[in-house]
Amino acid sequence: MRTSRLARDGFKVAGTLSPSKVISRRQTRSFAANLESFNAIAASTEKTVSPKEDPVDDDDNHSDSSLSSAPSSASFDIEDHPTLLVSPSRKRKRGIDSPSTTVTNASTSLSKRSSPRKPRVKAKETNSKGGVKKKARRQPARKTLNEEGEVEIHPPPDWEEIYDAVKEMRKTVLAPVDTMGCESLAEEHLTPKDKRFQTLTALMLSSQTKDTTTALTMHRLQTSLPHPGLTLPTILAISPDTLNTLIHAVGFHNNKTRYIKATALILRDRFGGDIPRTADELMTLPGVGPKMAYLCMSAAWGVTEGIGVDVHVHRITNLWGWHVTKGPEETRKALEAWLPRERWHEINHLLVGFGQTICLPVGRDCGRCTLSERGLCPSAVVGKKKVVKRVKREKVADKVVKEEEEEETEGAVVKTEEQNVVVKEEDILAEEIV
Repeated sequence: MRTSRLARDGFKVAGTLSPSKVISRRQTRSFAANLESFNAIAASTEKTVSPKEDPVDDDDNHSDSSLSSAPSSASFDIEDHPTLLVSPSRKRKRGIDSPSTTVTNASTSLSKRSSPRKPRVKAKETNSKGGVKKKARRQPARKTLNEEGEVEIHPPPDWEEIYDAVKEMRKTVLAPVDTMGCESLAEEHLTPKDKRFQTLTALMLSSQTKDTTTALTMHRLQTSLPHPGLTLPTILAISPDTLNTLIHAVGFHNNKTRYIKATALILRDRFGGDIPRTADELMTLPGVGPKMAYLCMSAAWGVTEGIGVDVHVHRITNLWGWHVTKGPEETRKALEAWLPRERWHEINHLLVGFGQTICLPVGRDCGRCTLSERGLCPSAVVGKKKVVKRVKREKVADKVVKEEEEEETEGAVVKTEEQNVVVKEEDILAEEIV
């Protein structure tokens, strides 16, 4: 910013009149350096610039020349030197119609660290054909009222597709129920009456027991009991303690011993030495519930009166979303309301084997299940692998050396020393789902 000549001349006059009263300024190093350069420029200007001639008198000419001379160091004005000018911050006045501006500071951080709060983006699950896996939704059976006011049960829309897919999977996987199920444990060389009794006994032993344990217990009874083996007269003849010893491997063997002995007496006294011919009569026997009764009717008499629902059938059908039930008996009633009758007998064998091999109670193998691949199971666990951590432990017993003890045994000195014992054992500490 350059001042006018009139302003400069006025400042010079004021400095000439009071030369001793120079305004003190706070000088910094940079200010002093700039001041020196300004003085040098001022000195060179005095030598080079000559005053203009003026036709006025001498006094006026003298005053004009003195007023028009270059400024001295005493009358220094900081605004006269361009290098010392400090331009004030100009603020633009904004009106009502003026557009607003926004200042954005760009981050210059060189760090490549991602924010810990940033959520991880999960990769989409794909099936074998490259398509994205779709999560099935629960579609249970529906109840509606017809025109006559009666309740009609409509089955789940995809139940047949699920049923057929499970049948295909069961053809390729052999389950314990296929070879050691209660239907196949009776001896073939016996009479039909004795075979029916063995089937009922196997079902009573199978409660809360694995099929392998039931099969071994049945084989022990068939081979350890006196001739002719596991028959009604033989069970009536042996003592409860002997029977309890033979079936000790099954769950609740004490209760089952009492049930089998009491059932043998009822069969002899009320049913002529044979098992009952209806499910209702079978359920009057001690220890026999609906599941055992319906399965026994199908296996022993070849008559299907209901669905035998165990924990596998109850658990798997609820996982599929066919219904929401709290127990096996409630599940049986829900299935019988819409499932075709020709499938009542086979559904137990089908789903028990499926629950023993693929859809396990703990650690379902959804990666092998085609229902998960085709998006038919709403409870499928996709994209998780089962990792078993194995840790080897080494137990080293400290070497213990006992003091030498002299014993007068034929004059010999007996030294006892225990050697180092290293025991290596591999324990499965935990199973994690990643």
